[in-house]
This record gives sequence, C-alpha cells and structure tokens, in this order.
Amino acid sequence: KQASLAADFSINQFSYLTRLLFVHGRDSYKRTASLSQFIIHRGVIISTMQAIFSSMFSLIAISLYQGFLLVGYGTVYTMFPVFSLVLDKDVSSEIALIYPELYKELVKGRSLSFKTFFLWVFISVYQGSVIMYVGLILFDADFIHVVSITFTALILTELLMVALAIQIWHILMVVGEFLSFTCYVLSIVIFQSHFDIRFLESWSFIWRVVAITSISCLPLYILKYMQTKFKPPIHEKLTQYATLK
Repeated sequence: KQASLAADFSINQFSYLTRLLFVHGRDSYKRTASLSQFIIHRGVIISTMQAIFSSMFSLIAISLYQGFLLVGYGTVYTMFPVFSLVLDKDVSSEIALIYPELYKELVKGRSLSFKTFFLWVFISVYQGSVIMYVGLILFDADFIHVVSITFTALILTELLMVALAIQIWHILMVVGEFLSFTCYVLSIVIFQSHFDIRFLESWSFIWRVVAITSISCLPLYILKYMQTKFKPPIHEKLTQYATLK
C-alpha cells in the first residue's frame, strides 16, 4: 500500500492491464502517430508552396499569404479536423480485446517510423507542388487571383486528407470539418477588402479550385481504395471477419 500511495499511478489487478494495453494503449499510439503525421503534413505543404512561389520570383522574401491567412491556416481553418483525429479508432474495443495480434503489430512500429515520415513528406511536397504549379502555370491569366485560388485549394486539400485518414467517423469529426470550412467562408465575408468577392462567386474560380484539389487528392483516394481492395491491413480483415461472423 505504501508503494501504491507513493507511485504516480497504480493498478489494482493484473486483469486491468488487458484493456489498458490492448485498447487504450493501442488507440493512444495509433492516434498519436496519425496526429503527428498530419501536423508534419500541414507544415510541409504550405512551406513547399512558399518555396515554389519564391523560386519563381528570383527568391524574393515576400510571403505568399498575408498574416491573418497564415494564422488562420494554423488555427481555425485546419485545427478542428486535425485534432479530431484523437477520437479516431480503426477497430472497436471488443475486436481489440479478442485479437491481441493487433497489439503485437504495434511492436513493429509501422504506424510511426522513418518510412511513414518520408511518405508524408513526399505527399506534402507533391500536394504543395500541384497546388502552386497548377495555380501559377495553367491559370497565369488570373495571376492576380492566385492567392484566393491556391489558398482555397489548400484548405480543401487539408480537410479532404483528414477525411481520408479517418477510419471510424465520430460526430465531432464531422462538426470539426464543417466548423473549419465555415470559419474560412466567414473570414472571406469579414475581410472582403482582401478578397475579390465577385471572382469568388464566379464559375471560373469554382472550377479552378475543384480541378486543383482533385489533382492534389484524387490519386491518394484511388491508392487507398486499391490498397483496401487488394491488400487490406490486418485491422480491416478482422473487422470484416467479425462482421460476417
């Protein structure tokens, strides 16, 4: 009892370790890995866009986006969906307890490793390059609107990437996605002096943003579908097996 009182925490029964490790410990590891990767993605993608923008104009030290857009991107525009990933889980608690092989898989460190790190860096560089090059080269006639086009595509790309990573949807995840996009739309209304509202309401703006976002995200959605279809991860197999059973 003295040792228990002196410890930071104590476990009364060894049977409690099962749920602590196989459910809460596994969920904590998977969520931390996913959250860490998206924080990396969120920073690298906008850094790539800034680097491309500067390189196309003799490496001048001019920010692509104004201060309030950068602050909004790091907070209200993307914060809610990204941090809602702490509610995600790939399997139910019952399945995690029945199949301890799921916990054994974590020992291999596949969810958070050098491989996943460089993979997310590559995805970020690819998406940042697509947004900037497609926005600058293909639509150079509307260069004056490049900020509106690329930043809107950036926000939509981030929201779609979070949606792609979610395994089991939670109501707060839906609220986070909707709330972030609503905050962006409201900021356009509030800061009308920084946006061309007439252009944002035009079909020219809409199809450009849709085209850039599609090129940025659609290949990743296709790859995930093919992976789930032809080489599903172990948690997908067990979930399907438990459903059929």
